[in-house]
Amino acid sequence: MNGADQTPTLASGFGWVFQFLGDIAFQWIPATVITLGNTGNPPEGVAYVAAPGNPATVQEATNYLHVASDPSIYPTLIYDWRVFTALSLFISLLLGALVVYCVIRILQIRRHEHSKWDAAQEPPAPRDVSRNVMRWRRIVEEAGSETEQNWRLAILEADIMLGELLDSLGYKGETMADKMRQVERANFNTIDLAWEAHRARNQIAHQGRDVPLDSREARRIISLYEKIFREFRFIE
Repeated sequence: MNGADQTPTLASGFGWVFQFLGDIAFQWIPATVITLGNTGNPPEGVAYVAAPGNPATVQEATNYLHVASDPSIYPTLIYDWRVFTALSLFISLLLGALVVYCVIRILQIRRHEHSKWDAAQEPPAPRDVSRNVMRWRRIVEEAGSETEQNWRLAILEADIMLGELLDSLGYKGETMADKMRQVERANFNTIDLAWEAHRARNQIAHQGRDVPLDSREARRIISLYEKIFREFRFIE
């Protein structure tokens, strides 16, 4: 047989595995059971290793196999049996680890389901509405009313909130204009809307009734403030 014929392949490997398992299942295991149980007929010329009715010890079974087996087969039998034992132990450990993992996962899933069930049974906790959200709701209500005075108050209050937002962002100055001049557009996408809304507020605050204001314009100005506040999550 040349070297190419001796090179192991995947097909020859599977063939060896199946042959090996077949020998174990149909030859070695039955022979070992017969030996340990001291039943059946021993090979010709070989006496029982134990009295009838008394199972053989491990050492006696090993000696029996040594005597009863072909001298050329016994070393292979012992080697393959050790390989089979090692593989069986390895596979058993893997299966045991898999069983433990599955049990742990099932317990975790059950615990998670119970926690969700318990949470669903509890009454919902009252929402913690921030001060800014409450103020903004009042501004929106005033802007949606039928009174011009409320529209003006809503715009003035929204501008106060804009000043507080600029303070929280670290912009300092004596006036709102001083604070907004420090803003970099890259950090404040709605700065143009802030200038537009603040100019409208100044006209209403300084010129009063001389500046006409209807509900549509009031809602438009309030929407400018809303876009600014939502950019920085000042309101939800």
